[in-house]
Order: sequence, then C-alpha cells, then structure tokens
Amino acid sequence: MHTKIPAWINGTLVPVDKLEAHLRGLRHKAVSVFVLLQGQVLIQRRAMGKYHTPGLWANTCCTHPHWEEDPLICAQRRLEQELGITGLSPQFREQVEYRADVGGGMIEHEVVDIFVAEATAEMPLVPNPEEVMETAWLDLTALRAEVDKRPQDFTPWLKIYLNDHAKRIFG
Repeated sequence: MHTKIPAWINGTLVPVDKLEAHLRGLRHKAVSVFVLLQGQVLIQRRAMGKYHTPGLWANTCCTHPHWEEDPLICAQRRLEQELGITGLSPQFREQVEYRADVGGGMIEHEVVDIFVAEATAEMPLVPNPEEVMETAWLDLTALRAEVDKRPQDFTPWLKIYLNDHAKRIFG
C-alpha cells in the first residue's frame, strides 16, 4: 500500500507518496511519540524490513499522518499498530523541523508534532514484528550514554531530539 502523506511542493501542501517524499527530500508532516513510565522512556528497535534505518533504535514510535489525518489520531493509531498500546492520552509537546540523511538516497525533511504519553505499569506492550524487533525502557541519562557510546545504532531523528529538544520533550 502506498500511503499519501502531507508534503509541501512549491509552498503548497499536497498529498504525496511517502517513499517519494523521502527520495526527493520533500518537507513533509510527521508525528513522534515518547511514552514515559516512572522516569523512563520506551524506545524501539526498528524491524529489519523497514525501508529506511532498519535495525536502529528510535523513540517509542514515529510515523507520518495520512493525508488530512489529525496528528493526535495518527499518534494513537501508530502506538497501537507498532506496539499494541491503547488507552493512552498523548499530549502535544511541540512542533520541530529537521532534515536528516537516513541512507539509501533518502532524506527526511520533517515537520514533526511531538507527543508525550504517560504509561501505567499494567500497560500491555505487544510489538508488531513487522515494525519493531525489540523494545527497552531507559532513563534519559542511560539513553544519552548509549547514544554517546554507539551513535551508529540510533536513528538520526532520535539523536536530534535528544541533542536539540530534550528539555521541551521531557520537561
């Protein structure tokens, strides 16, 4: 299935195929979610079948809204599709823009609505193996230490969020 996502072409927001947006480096909308529990953040290792950055660690989930999809609805949809997480109330934290080379001739030029959600200890976590190969809970200090030790194991956008936006994301 080729999903149409909102991207800007010549200053106008239009529906564009997701792969085309990345191959052309078009500025486009995205959503990122951070799920927190008692001072720890849930991160995921992307499945090997992902078309870019397979096997790299990222924030809880990240995606692109479908054309005309509300960002909050998108965040909730992808939490369920990627990790089997339902019943959380993601809160909008901020909007950021970044441009990053994600390999394979692809560029992410994203305008990202960032959401944060508080989990409960009883929250079910059922990763979809087509999306996620592994999950981990780390406090921010441990996550930063892992990124510093093995930066090649983490997605460009997670490094950008930690380096440039952590205070606004994690408060």
